[in-house]
Amino acid sequence: MARDVALYSLARLALVVVLAVVIIFVPRLFGVDIPLLIAALFAVLIALPLSLVLFAPLRRRVNEGIATVDERRRAARADLEGRLRGEDGK
Repeated sequence: MARDVALYSLARLALVVVLAVVIIFVPRLFGVDIPLLIAALFAVLIALPLSLVLFAPLRRRVNEGIATVDERRRAARADLEGRLRGEDGK
């Protein structure tokens, strides 16, 4: 799961960088300068919904991994609570 989370995070970061570069350099072809901070802000705003569409399979894998970990924790907690109440668990 950690690999999927890292891969998803890197993919989203790469998308922001690519969008920022496009936002900075395309207007320069027409003689317009866009400040780096403004380009970065717009890149983040554009990347948020775009990454949901572009990286949907990877996001689903991350969600499934989180659900698996959550279910294991829930079962372990229920087992611990049962043992604390004195239940045998068998």
